[in-house]
Amino acid sequence: MKAVILAGGSGTRLYPVTISVNKHFLPIYNKPMIYYPLSLVMLLGIREVLFIVNPDDREAFKKLFGDGSHLGMRIQYKIQERPNGLAEGLILAEDFIGADNVCYMLGDNIFYGHDLVQIMKDAKSEIETAGGACVFGYYVKDPERFGIVEFDEQGNVKSIEEKPANPKSNYAVVGMYFYDNRAVEIAKNVEPSERGELEITSVNEEYLKKGKLKVKLLGRGFAWFDAGTHDSFLEAGEFVATIEKKTGLMVGCIEEIAYNNGWINKEDLLALAKPLKKTDYGKYLIELAEKE
Repeated sequence: MKAVILAGGSGTRLYPVTISVNKHFLPIYNKPMIYYPLSLVMLLGIREVLFIVNPDDREAFKKLFGDGSHLGMRIQYKIQERPNGLAEGLILAEDFIGADNVCYMLGDNIFYGHDLVQIMKDAKSEIETAGGACVFGYYVKDPERFGIVEFDEQGNVKSIEEKPANPKSNYAVVGMYFYDNRAVEIAKNVEPSERGELEITSVNEEYLKKGKLKVKLLGRGFAWFDAGTHDSFLEAGEFVATIEKKTGLMVGCIEEIAYNNGWINKEDLLALAKPLKKTDYGKYLIELAEKE
């Protein structure tokens, strides 16, 4: 399985902050926003990643991640000329995905919770074994603001509705999706919505018609932030700060994950930490490398 992270868009919900900087580079506490979805992909053991980016931001992304070799990964970039909807990211990633299945992540969604990675691994395994698609539901008190999923006791999806007037559940579909290889062709046949975009909901609905759409719930004990708004951006930063201060462990530290995955060795980690040795981030990496 490969991973595609959508990191384009204009960030209008965060204006005026994003007039001169891509929102995915903004700090969620002590790391760029984009580190968090990338870290989850890495925790799944996925080493091949494609970032979908704006034309003006590709060089900045390359400066941040390069080709991924320093992390033991293979990172590529694809330009999205303008934001035409979430489903377009799958179309743009066609050559990268090839014959593989795909984990599709939104670059401004942040997740945290006990067993989160195991739940994601289960979804990955199910797609690789049986095909289809898997989405994730998160309980919200204002479901009319979100794409809402209705499901049965076995996790089979019964309906998905975008911002329904009369919601059939309180579970919002969040920005993390697992698809088999058919997702690209499905996305290519999606018709633009009333707002002129290729909606990811349309892709999910096609899987639903085939009886191949499942949902996994992120219940109590999980946190989800759509950090594309000012309030959620602030809340996400405060949340990460609290977790890190209480545990002494970093959330979304990509170098640590690469090291723990065995993708880089101790010397590699120290080389990455050396230029940062005067920062808390660098000191954290050095302490990690020097642990017995």
